[in-house]
Amino acid sequence: MIKECKVILLILFLFQAFLGQSQGCSDAGFCTMGAMKPSQDFKNNVPIKLRSISLGLYEGQSNTSANIRAVILDFGIMIGDRYDLQIKAPYMYVNGNFGSTQGIGDISLSLTRNIISKPQYNILATVGTKIPTNNATKTVAERSMVLPMYYQTSLGTYDFVAGASFLNRKWLFSFGYQQPLIHKNENNFIASEELWGWYEGGMDYVIRHDEGLSLKRGADIMMRFERNFRMSRLNFNLGLLPIYRITHDKALNEQDEYQIIDGTTGLALSGLVGISYKFNVLSGLDLIYGKSIVQREQNPDGLTRQYVLNLNYTYNF
Repeated sequence: MIKECKVILLILFLFQAFLGQSQGCSDAGFCTMGAMKPSQDFKNNVPIKLRSISLGLYEGQSNTSANIRAVILDFGIMIGDRYDLQIKAPYMYVNGNFGSTQGIGDISLSLTRNIISKPQYNILATVGTKIPTNNATKTVAERSMVLPMYYQTSLGTYDFVAGASFLNRKWLFSFGYQQPLIHKNENNFIASEELWGWYEGGMDYVIRHDEGLSLKRGADIMMRFERNFRMSRLNFNLGLLPIYRITHDKALNEQDEYQIIDGTTGLALSGLVGISYKFNVLSGLDLIYGKSIVQREQNPDGLTRQYVLNLNYTYNF
């Protein structure tokens, strides 16, 4: 028990050190679902556990002043010996120059199947969905001004997610696809002086937030390339996470018709580094840091991050 406490304190110290320094998977979070998630165990000799619960702490720095924090509850249950049902729910805290917001973030549901399980490697496949918890219409405190998407706790869309991964002791390769299906985003942020002239921070800050009236996000594909250095209890990993938006975002124009937003397709690339420690086969800690390398020109969805941090404690039972 004393040893476990020392390891927890060490990783928490590293977590705070990272905070002092500062795109991981900010793009709607689908690259932490099922087969796409990072730092996976290679279970060639580890007994299968029927259930798992993970408590996570997240921090991300947006391209504006908004700082996004979340407490994430992640619950998994094995169905038979090949299926894993995952339910993930974040509680979001956003703070920036415009003020602060908080609330339950979008809910993730996914089902993962172990397609091939060999002593040398595993191949997994996932299907899932993301469920919005509001219409992305949170406002400035004591005003009726709707905040830009960086301050919202929900994307306001139902999304379809699918992906697959190849995993062995050294490597993790994964691929994912996300398609917004049902549109409920009613965000009407407009960076105009007529609406925001009251803001004491000036219009230079206001116009840093990309507009997207009743935004319809485009579809994303992602890949994860991760190299693991596994020891008996400790694992280090390095990786790259490219996310490519293959279709344009769309927003309402002055004629109340949807039109394409230029600059919303293309690559967002992040570098990743992680460390995990297993206390035993039942529990462990994971710390992952992601740093943006390439960003898209326009980000009306408010998903782009300069860096992200994830600290998770997982217990299997």
